Amino acid sequence: MMPVDLAHLGPLRRALDVAADLATHYGATVVYAGVTAQTPGALGHNPKEFSARLDAFVAEESRAHGVTAEALALTSHDPRIDLDRTLIKALEEIGADLVVMASHIPNLTDYIWPSNGGALAAHAKTSVMIVRG
Repeated sequence: MMPVDLAHLGPLRRALDVAADLATHYGATVVYAGVTAQTPGALGHNPKEFSARLDAFVAEESRAHGVTAEALALTSHDPRIDLDRTLIKALEEIGADLVVMASHIPNLTDYIWPSNGGALAAHAKTSVMIVRG
């Protein structure tokens, strides 16, 4: 599973490439998971529009890297607060054996509020590969 934030794809590029490379090497399917709220946002007026945007992104990634890919659009009450729980629940439901996730280089605030990647690595029951940079 590869969590994606469609509003910030630039910083995810390295992790996206790693996920595609691993999928190619092992013949795996990449499940690109995106989380949205029920309320309108920049990526769609509703979860259905967000899902369509995620589907288009996944189709492009699949074509560009030649991998089998699926989109998993998730809805959360407040993605800023519930993101980690939403991703962990989805991870368990789909039975993924690896999460490839982008994260930043740790800084002082990460000792108080862990990054999403750090939280997933600490609480998921499966392996989590954090790709920095």
